[in-house]
Amino acid sequence: MRWDDMFDDLAGQLQGGIDDEAARRAIDDERLRVGRLSLRERLVALAESGDEPVSLQMSDGSIVAVRPRAFGSDWLSAELVAESGRVRVCIVPTAGIASLVLTEAQLLASLREATGNRPGDLSGRLGLAFALRDLGRRRAQCEFVVTTGSIVGTIDRVARDHVDVAVHERGVARRPRDVVAYRIIPLDDLRLVILAGD
Repeated sequence: MRWDDMFDDLAGQLQGGIDDEAARRAIDDERLRVGRLSLRERLVALAESGDEPVSLQMSDGSIVAVRPRAFGSDWLSAELVAESGRVRVCIVPTAGIASLVLTEAQLLASLREATGNRPGDLSGRLGLAFALRDLGRRRAQCEFVVTTGSIVGTIDRVARDHVDVAVHERGVARRPRDVVAYRIIPLDDLRLVILAGD
């Protein structure tokens, strides 16, 4: 009888040790997973968690509220939500983001594993230049927010590390007679590209 109690006690201790080890391993695995998360992955998880706007502090100090919709390798497209309630489409280079300003619920949601973030996903390999070339092909009038201010115009061409913009008045089509200047903007200086037509 005493032997049975002793073996039951030993079996219980062994099972407790196995359970503790499994719990420690799960904690270590989660720490490792979180340690490997990129900003892009956290933004994807936030986008999948709901439709609440995410506040981004840009590297120029401004704060914008966006609803992320699509993601490239180094950019995201989003709905820019103004305080007035007006919604415009924008492209945000991730290099232009200084920090995410989140609620506690958003912070926890950003740590979840995103389903739309699979390795080998084509959209995850498309760079900022690809998105800007698409705007250039469509002759979309845009507002380019850079470190020193903003420029309204149409993309003429996109190179590896810069974009050529024909500057003209907002709401005016890009015609040679209406172009007041040409700007070459380094992609590293872009903070936000807002589609002016929206």
